[in-house]
Amino acid sequence: MSLDQTPINQLITDHIDVWTSTVKTKSTTGRGSSKKLDLYGVKKLRELILELAVRGKLVPQDPSDEPASVLLERIAEEKAQLVNEKKLKKQKELPAISDDELPYSIPKNWVWCRLDDICFGITSGSTPPKSNFNESEGIPYLKVYNIRDQKVDFDYKPQFVDLECHATKLKRSSLYPGDVIMNIVGPPLGKVAIISNDYPEWNCNQAITFFRPIEPSLNTYIYTYLRAGTFLRSIDLIGTAGQDNISVTKSRSILLPTPPLEEQHRIVAKVDELMTLCDQLEQQTEASIAAHQVLVTTLLDTLTNSANAEELMQNWQMVAEHFDTLFTTEESIDQLKQTILQLAVMGKLVPQDPNDEPAAKLLERIAEEKAQLIKDKKIKKQKALPPIADDEKPFGLPNGWEWCHLNSIISIMDAGWSPACPPEASPNNDTWGVLKTTAVQNMEYWEHENKVLASSKEPRPQYEVKKGDILITRAGPKNRVGVSCLVQETRPKLMISDKIIRFHLVEVGMSENYVSLCLNAGATAAHLESAKSGMAESQMNISQDKLKVAPVPLAPIKEQLKIISKVEELLEFCEQLKVRLRSFQTTQLHLTDAIVDQAV
Repeated sequence: MSLDQTPINQLITDHIDVWTSTVKTKSTTGRGSSKKLDLYGVKKLRELILELAVRGKLVPQDPSDEPASVLLERIAEEKAQLVNEKKLKKQKELPAISDDELPYSIPKNWVWCRLDDICFGITSGSTPPKSNFNESEGIPYLKVYNIRDQKVDFDYKPQFVDLECHATKLKRSSLYPGDVIMNIVGPPLGKVAIISNDYPEWNCNQAITFFRPIEPSLNTYIYTYLRAGTFLRSIDLIGTAGQDNISVTKSRSILLPTPPLEEQHRIVAKVDELMTLCDQLEQQTEASIAAHQVLVTTLLDTLTNSANAEELMQNWQMVAEHFDTLFTTEESIDQLKQTILQLAVMGKLVPQDPNDEPAAKLLERIAEEKAQLIKDKKIKKQKALPPIADDEKPFGLPNGWEWCHLNSIISIMDAGWSPACPPEASPNNDTWGVLKTTAVQNMEYWEHENKVLASSKEPRPQYEVKKGDILITRAGPKNRVGVSCLVQETRPKLMISDKIIRFHLVEVGMSENYVSLCLNAGATAAHLESAKSGMAESQMNISQDKLKVAPVPLAPIKEQLKIISKVEELLEFCEQLKVRLRSFQTTQLHLTDAIVDQAV
């Protein structure tokens, strides 16, 4: 990746590690999050290249070039001639450019003009009735979604307008190869592309405006300038119904810093060269991230696949030797956290003590306690489940552990009530509220995620959430079903909804934290995932019956407590890793921005 050491190339090569290592972690709270990392450094480099290009700082000026003023005079004469010959409709004159409008200084042989000064009549498309559209023949018709990655992507949802409609209604707004198009309704605004020569003629809707320069070779520079998006900082936007838009008149008025024609060609060529370099940097960075992720996954898998404690320690030593290079992203730290949970419920996180009461004895005591509760009519008799057969056990457990069904260790399981509620949360501890399913996060309880109970409705105290409740979401989008947590603390007067299942353990000293941990890792979590059902991923559910047969790797009570203590210690360490990582990422972002600001 060698480059001539011009100032911009020097800037790129001197800070190559900044461009490639500066990444942002995207929010993954919404549905359909794809890439979790934003290659911020490369993105800012692209923006910098375009910014320098349109300020006259990307390539050197050549005093032998024909000045831009001469070019503009020639275009003005040609445009006037077209108007005289009635080949072009005369437009209402725009105001002269004032010094106050100029956003920055440009080289001496450049000139500021308006796009309308150098283009044929700037207009936007229009939308004919639906009956005039089809998917296979006629004139290709563009919508904003066809402007993707600064190119026309007509393969994405292609539409055609029939020839008669085009000839009678849309001919005046025809597009031709080489035209520059831009969306004027957003967000986001200012997506641009050049019309390809795949078809001799095109149409577009009214959310797109197009620019056809009188000097055809100006189109690639106009395209470059609009891609830079600097004009958006100084243009007045019109806002309607949550959308910003740029009027056609404002589009005509966009200021263009115009270089000599020869310099335009050099600028476009240099931009293309550097954008290709950015593509390469992006591909290398993505490949490096992917390879890093494979390495993390492979090494962490050796831990969970360890045959015994001795092999686990050997494998852990291999991970520990490369700790600083392995856990450098939030995703890799999350993988480490999940591995810790997995090792915990496999009995590989803490050593076993042969003096502990075995889980088999614990199950006997649980059965006796449940029988007494049934006799005392505190719980109903439940249908007995067959013991878990050897061929049903997901993996071998340490001595002293036992596989059991979830139903065998719980006393009560119920779901709540979902009345129609106002959207706002309960304002205080004296006002009843109903928990939303989002109150239940993976091993976290968020009491603020609730809706206030309507004043016209009577609360149902039997559904009030209490400390020690274990909650599981039973209905919703696939990624929100089977999510569980333990209620460590809660404010009063909050009820569970009917989309939340709640259960209590038989009170013989078991750790609610440990059972909650099992629901979030290993075989129990895998069962919950496979037990989800529904016609679509947007609306799935899990029944109480399927939940009750979930396999639980039951550890002796004393070991449960040791496991939870170790898990809490290691998860806190993981959170500290994340804090350090975010601090480093913030420093990198600031450094990247500083380099860009200094260059401009």
